Amino acid sequence: MENMSRVTTSFVLLGVVEMERFRYLYSAIAVFVYITTMFICCLIVFVVWTEESLHEPMYIFICNLFLNGMFGSSTFLPKLIIDLLSGSRTITFSGCLFQCFFLHSFAAVEVFTFTIMAHDRYLAIGQPLRYSTLMTNGKALQFISVNWTTSFLVVFIPVIMTAYLPLCGANLNNVFCDNMSLIKLACGDASVNNIFGAVEAFLIDLSCLLIVIYCYIRTFIICLRISKEACQKATRTLVTHLLAFSTFMIASFFILLRYRINSGSISLAAHVVITIIGLMTPIMVNPIIYGIRTEALKIKIFQMLQKIKGQDLGKSIRMHH
Repeated sequence: MENMSRVTTSFVLLGVVEMERFRYLYSAIAVFVYITTMFICCLIVFVVWTEESLHEPMYIFICNLFLNGMFGSSTFLPKLIIDLLSGSRTITFSGCLFQCFFLHSFAAVEVFTFTIMAHDRYLAIGQPLRYSTLMTNGKALQFISVNWTTSFLVVFIPVIMTAYLPLCGANLNNVFCDNMSLIKLACGDASVNNIFGAVEAFLIDLSCLLIVIYCYIRTFIICLRISKEACQKATRTLVTHLLAFSTFMIASFFILLRYRINSGSISLAAHVVITIIGLMTPIMVNPIIYGIRTEALKIKIFQMLQKIKGQDLGKSIRMHH
């Protein structure tokens, strides 16, 4: 069979082909989801950036979560919208590798951010007197820098390994490129890629999950020893983080499950739905969870919206006069 990675310059995204029948409806939904997600995330990031009272490690980590959400949705939604509207159904080999890299980097940054946030809450509640020195804004930014650097490095290796695989096929069973979809097109033995990717993902997910579980169990135990009011406040914050983290882990599980299911046992449409919902759910849910449950952030958002509304009303009145 021909070595498609050397001969073919593009791949066909079968998921986009599947969506072509109702492409204008799907593109309208995608545009709405993308614009809404970007607006809400930008609003929250702007509020955290401009409000000095929110210049604390916890809000810096929340801000990083939303920046990553903007990054994640931008890796595939704009191209999907363009493909649906233009009737294009292909992606170049190099474009495919870049999309793989950015999508998997988004997932890595997400799981590392939740792990850092769990550690931050453990320090804040378990070491309240030392917290201001243990976790400063500067250290929070250092954690974020290490997070992004590490994420790029751990994703770069498997993507580069895939780039050198001999591929026999040009049809990707998805609406975007991901590493496993490319590996499934390998002509020969891709066991090294499969084992390396599986072991790396398992070690990262397991270690992060264990750290999160340990931090939250210890934090809940500490909550039982402090005052009722302080306990309620701390528990509310912890539950907020747990809701967001659980949403991400469940969504990731469904995406991973897609690769374990025999491609002939479920329809292509089901594969597309599982992947898009699994990828977009944490991106869309995070702003809702943190916007509603984080009291200080919610108050500042409402104040910002009222300020914008008041400015628009003032302009309207001046125009009429």
